[in-house]
Amino acid sequence: MKRLIFVFTLLTSIFTYAQESGSIVGKLTDKEANDEPLVFANVLIKGTIKGTTTDFDGLYALENIDPGTYTLVFSFVGYESQEITVTVEPGKVTELNVPMGANAAALDEIVITTTTKRESEVALLLEQKKAVEIKQSIGAEELSRKGVSDAAAAVAKISGISKQEGSSNVYVRGLGDRYQNTTMNGLALPSNDVNKKNINLDLFSSDIIENVSISKAYSSKYYGDFSAGNVDVTSKNYKGDGMLEVFVGSGFNSNAIDKSFVRSEGTGYFGYYGRYEHNPFAIILSHGIDPVDAGTPINVTYGASGGKSFDFKNGSRLSLFVTGSFGNNFEYRKGSNIDYTLTEKKAFEDSAEEYEYTTNTTAMANLNYRIDDNNKLSYNSLFINSSSDVVGYYGIDGLGRNRDGIADTDKGFYQMNVQFDQNQIFVNQILGEHTSGKVDLDWGLGYNVVYAKQPDRKRISLENYDYALDNDPTTNPIFYSNVAFDNQRYFQNIEDEEYNGRLNLAYNISDKFKLNFGYNGRSKTRTFNNIRYGYDILDSNYQITNVNNFNAIFTLDNLRINPASEEGIYDINVLNPYPGLSNTNRPGLPENTYKGLLNIQSGYLNAEIKAGKWLFVPGVRLESIDQSIEYDVINLGSNGEDTKSFYDNFFLPSLNIKYALNDDMNLRLTGSQTISLPEFKEVAPFVYEDVSTRVGGNPDLLEVGYSKVYNIDLKYEWFFSKSEIFSMAGFAKEINDPINLVVGADATGTQRYFRTGDKARVYGVELEVKKNLIADADDESILSMGMNATYMHTQQDLYSEIDGDTYNVGFSNRTEDELQGASPFIINADISFSPNFSASYKPVANLVFSYFSDRIDALGSGQLGNVIEKGVPTLDFIWKNTINKNFEINLSATNLLNPNIGYFRETTLGDITVNSVNGKGVSDYKRGMNVGLQLKYNF
Repeated sequence: MKRLIFVFTLLTSIFTYAQESGSIVGKLTDKEANDEPLVFANVLIKGTIKGTTTDFDGLYALENIDPGTYTLVFSFVGYESQEITVTVEPGKVTELNVPMGANAAALDEIVITTTTKRESEVALLLEQKKAVEIKQSIGAEELSRKGVSDAAAAVAKISGISKQEGSSNVYVRGLGDRYQNTTMNGLALPSNDVNKKNINLDLFSSDIIENVSISKAYSSKYYGDFSAGNVDVTSKNYKGDGMLEVFVGSGFNSNAIDKSFVRSEGTGYFGYYGRYEHNPFAIILSHGIDPVDAGTPINVTYGASGGKSFDFKNGSRLSLFVTGSFGNNFEYRKGSNIDYTLTEKKAFEDSAEEYEYTTNTTAMANLNYRIDDNNKLSYNSLFINSSSDVVGYYGIDGLGRNRDGIADTDKGFYQMNVQFDQNQIFVNQILGEHTSGKVDLDWGLGYNVVYAKQPDRKRISLENYDYALDNDPTTNPIFYSNVAFDNQRYFQNIEDEEYNGRLNLAYNISDKFKLNFGYNGRSKTRTFNNIRYGYDILDSNYQITNVNNFNAIFTLDNLRINPASEEGIYDINVLNPYPGLSNTNRPGLPENTYKGLLNIQSGYLNAEIKAGKWLFVPGVRLESIDQSIEYDVINLGSNGEDTKSFYDNFFLPSLNIKYALNDDMNLRLTGSQTISLPEFKEVAPFVYEDVSTRVGGNPDLLEVGYSKVYNIDLKYEWFFSKSEIFSMAGFAKEINDPINLVVGADATGTQRYFRTGDKARVYGVELEVKKNLIADADDESILSMGMNATYMHTQQDLYSEIDGDTYNVGFSNRTEDELQGASPFIINADISFSPNFSASYKPVANLVFSYFSDRIDALGSGQLGNVIEKGVPTLDFIWKNTINKNFEINLSATNLLNPNIGYFRETTLGDITVNSVNGKGVSDYKRGMNVGLQLKYNF
């Protein structure tokens, strides 16, 4: 059935393709009344019946106009009509502002401006001004200007947003991954990571983004699982006679450029692994452990985009846009790797290093078919392949400590971890827009698949590593083999599959009253399994003469074939053997499995009511949620096989109010009730063990099933020019039964998710300003600045004891704390200099700064202190040079401040550096500066 649906979707895409034509927007003013807005004036395209009237702000918009030259007729009773010729370009917004009077206004007072639709800062500010809910967007034009390379970096430039350095986590108003949703063209996207709810926004490169918007205030059209915001990525498309753009770039990281880089054996330059069809046991027998040369650490990027439109005799149009790109990156990190809970378990102080080689390949095809002025269809297909290849060496100075060490607990402990992660994402969407009289229909269907795999992670543990550094051939390291899995090979597979859809039927009863009837649905399935094989070292005092050649040890010749024999160096053990087979030197079954199901069916109704300068949007959403997790895990013993489920129906009201203080100012108020659902990774009790961290889920979360959230926002907006804005906002949230990541106060220090108290409260204020400091005669910016800042206060109750069916935890040292993930202060700022030397040379220089203050990464339980993520400032310089409109030479220098990235645990003895499950394998490190050069040519 799934194959039939996929084939149907593919065939449909060949014949369907929606296109968005150009638009004309503007404002009519009354010259007889001090340029006040002219309300209900008529705007008509001459020779057609297509037209509109101005609203209470004198604003008008003519959408979906085919490219070409038109004559617009402006008229109002008692005023002289005007006819103005204007050219509409494909995919762009033409702004035409007209003063009206008893006598015709002078044509030199009319200003016509053309901007890229839904990409330009001007068009997006106009959209923000007219929006019925609170939202902010950043378009391709601003992304390019600020040198933003992906969607994650894009949203981090919006007020109230911060990005976790060294991670894909994005925080909206201090609330992390679990409180957000991510969509593409309004349709839900899956996660590419078992430890995340949302897809990694780093994967969406800027060449496939038209704009990225964040709605921080709830509207009934969104899923009820909404606490911090909804991130929507709008994919690029093309309308026009034809274009081809190619680019190539190169660069380096200051930390990595002089290093000899290594990566996993079996992986490729483009980030692929070719052994997925092979049994893991066969891979272990036939392939070694040691990493291989990764080549010269020079970053490269290249790609191309192309598009063309085809016009047909019946007036319909088919448009095609395709884009593809590849990029890689080398990063070297050196810092500490420390496992510390109540006491130190393991420590590599300033002696942990990681070599990471990452790739990102994207390909997107977009077909738009405009049937006529009232009907459009589109198909969008996106493929992303991302990979991360990390080789980590921990204890390279010979001073690594392990509390459970056998030979020596105070020095000589060493570990190597070689890990490759590959994520493949397939997104397919069919979208439609239809208009008939007073009825507008907008719909979409999506089918997404994610393959997230971690094939053949290799981990080796040694003792007496200091002997490898003493130049004495008679003393050598030995294997640390307290249990067979201290030296191991690990394989993990995740597959996400999701069907989702949306539909909105708008009934325009009058210019003052509009009804929206809608539906959203999604059905998501996740399957997970992992298997681990351990090397059981037979001789506890086996001498390792070359720590760079483990392949010479773990060979078939050294494997003990006969269990009764003493010949051989090692056995291969598995935890879950096949029935009837030994667990030694034989293939096994998956160690942990789980299957998660989420089904959501929902309908909503809202109204848009205009009353003078007021706009009221009351709404209600009815949502039915069915969620379950079926698992079989080893860490719970006889209780490790079970099913937990949750089902409920929700009534979620919302109200959005906008008051136009004048033509350029809005005052907005919103209030809503929403919910927050636990994610699969939060409820599945599988424990993932990294070098020094362990994290797992908690099925007890499904006993309550959801957190109830109350939201209120108040915002003032002043659009004091077409590209300038000043805004202030205040917001408050109350979260009942909040979920937090908690570090267990036990020997393992495993981090799990718990409902930690009755309520959590969030209060905050936001400030945003965009200002042109110097402009030319055409009012185009030469020097401009932008800044947004957010201050937040969070507070949550903490239970003294949490007695769950599966896990217990408590907070005996405090009754309240800040909310996990919340930075009290966030700031983003940029300065842009764009002198216009000539028509053939237009440089743009940007200095972009961001900062978030310290925040809780994980709550400490019992007497244990919290894990804190240190605040990080970043400063980037971007210099773009456009030559003859077709050729670009772009230079970037990012992370100029090169701050320390680190986490620490609060203790009575002071702050102690530790590692985070949300960060990298090292803590207290510098990422290095990145320098890049790009060449781009548009044919």
